[in-house]
Amino acid sequence: MDDRLESFLRSKLRSAGRQIGDAKRAYASARQAALADLPQNDDGKARIVCRRYAERRAVELDAEGRPACFDADHPDCKGCLRDVRDGRIETW
Repeated sequence: MDDRLESFLRSKLRSAGRQIGDAKRAYASARQAALADLPQNDDGKARIVCRRYAERRAVELDAEGRPACFDADHPDCKGCLRDVRDGRIETW
């Protein structure tokens, strides 16, 4: 392969890799900002209303926005997670 072509392709691939990294960081930052919009108690836990047990809870959210009480096999928990991610979760 011609050295100029190889150099050109390397620079374009590096540029694409940087753009992907920037996009991933921007997405993660926006997601954390959206989660930060939930009301929190003094301990920094999100104050949500549990769909499964219909009770007020103060829970920690993991990096993916799942409440600590999340059960992947329960339909109410799946709905709660969708609501947290969409910003429609009931809070107190």
